[in-house]
Amino acid sequence: MYAVILAGGGGTRLRPLSRADRPKPFLPLMDDRTLLQRTVERLRRVDGLSGIFVVVSTAHVDLVIAQAPEVDVIAEPAGRNTAAAIALATLVIERPADEVMAVLPADHMIGNSARFAETLGEAARLARGAFGVAEPLVTLGVQMERPATEYGYLMPKRPGAQVEGLQSYVLDEFREKPPAAEAQRLYEAGSGIAWNAGMFLWQRRAIRAALGDYTDLVETLEPALDDPDELAEAYAGLRTRSIDYEVMEPASRAGRVVMASMDVGWSDIGGWTALLAAIGAGGTGRVAEAGETIQIAAEDLLVGPGPRGLELVAGPGTIRVDAPSAHLVGAGADRDRVQALLDRVAAAESHAP
Repeated sequence: MYAVILAGGGGTRLRPLSRADRPKPFLPLMDDRTLLQRTVERLRRVDGLSGIFVVVSTAHVDLVIAQAPEVDVIAEPAGRNTAAAIALATLVIERPADEVMAVLPADHMIGNSARFAETLGEAARLARGAFGVAEPLVTLGVQMERPATEYGYLMPKRPGAQVEGLQSYVLDEFREKPPAAEAQRLYEAGSGIAWNAGMFLWQRRAIRAALGDYTDLVETLEPALDDPDELAEAYAGLRTRSIDYEVMEPASRAGRVVMASMDVGWSDIGGWTALLAAIGAGGTGRVAEAGETIQIAAEDLLVGPGPRGLELVAGPGTIRVDAPSAHLVGAGADRDRVQALLDRVAAAESHAP
């Protein structure tokens, strides 16, 4: 098995911390290690892993090299979401057709790294065949903790079974991020329904076949691989599509997708409330956009640009957000923990390449 880390995306829900020149994967949000570095360290615990690759836009190649010099880098001319990134990885990385590729984001939090490594090993065996599917596309699902509107949902066919140590199901469909009432209904229905973690395992030939069946990505990119200018031109004509939309949704309708349940303390740190929870600061957070007038209560914290970079200001008061970048308003968060977060990011940026 080899691993492909996807380090794209702008992390816009974590502004003003995450910016175009330093997106979320390259920030030390949890401790002194960046999310990318933590992801690489987790993968090194997987038995039998034969290589780690990072797919990243050309603008951020230097960040990957500085933070994880031991990995192999695959540079995309431009960000076109996960379908294009995965297609490029299947073409560029030479591996036997039956070797398993694990695909995962660079910017997620995993609480139980040991169990995560075990889960990847078990899911890799699942990718060699399960439920009568010879070469399934395997997706990892996260047990629901609440009725969430910020995640997609995986809808399994029932009943499932224990396969290779994982509670697993043939997947019926991917469900897009639901409105609140639908999220509540899905949460109450339970019974195998899971959050979509955006993590996949499949044999190389299985994903190559699926990309060929449902997209034109392979035939578009393969002839351009040897010439950077041609690859950039090919990328310029691509649609910005996720692997879920392009491949996994039609493949699930065709009975080619197996879902394995994962319980490893997962969070995608997809917004400020999730980040505050992850660092133990509590409270809720939201991005306040430029031009917005906001009321800051006594229990609120405001993060925004100042003379010395990002600074923290306590309420109460009224402020008009007139800086070019967005501010965060965090209600009820622990001031010391938020300040420590800002200090980590500032220290990392002072040593940036």
